[in-house]
Amino acid sequence: MPLHVPPAPAPALRSVLAALGSPTAVRDARTPALQSVQGPLSPELPLPVHVLDQVDPAGNTPRTRLVGWRFLIRSGDRAVAAADTMLTADGWTFSRFFEGPYLTATERALRQAETLGISYQPRLLSVPELYMLMLWLHEDTEADASAGSPAPADVLVPLAPAPPGIAAHRPHRATELLPVIGLRLAPAPLLRTPA
Repeated sequence: MPLHVPPAPAPALRSVLAALGSPTAVRDARTPALQSVQGPLSPELPLPVHVLDQVDPAGNTPRTRLVGWRFLIRSGDRAVAAADTMLTADGWTFSRFFEGPYLTATERALRQAETLGISYQPRLLSVPELYMLMLWLHEDTEADASAGSPAPADVLVPLAPAPPGIAAHRPHRATELLPVIGLRLAPAPLLRTPA
């Protein structure tokens, strides 16, 4: 089934196009693939990036917040980099170009998601405390991509590199993986010494 990629805010797309058109921005990007590519570059597959703010090991509804939009930058038939945008007081603005393992992992997870047989709205979900990024496949394909939290039927696919003990590229129902993440984020209990 096809993924229903949500449209990015027009100012976010314009900011990436402006950065791609700026020789200074591309040269200063420090992404070898982006600097060495010949031919046109195009931003594609915009994915909203949410941060997991709070998750309860007991399985209560997690809280997320939108922090940006990520575009895969294509040259021909392959992604050579990604571009992030962020929301500022003046609106959406270009943040940075980058490449690395999450670029390849995102493409792999998107291809994997297309074989699941169910339509989803793809998003990215970040857990900064665990240095973890996941493809979040939201069941409501018509939902506002800038809002919401993982629903019980949503699927989360940890991207490589994943934290120890969590398998990369293995799809999990949100109700299975979020409690595990909640346990890892929970403060360690204080040990009491006998008096």
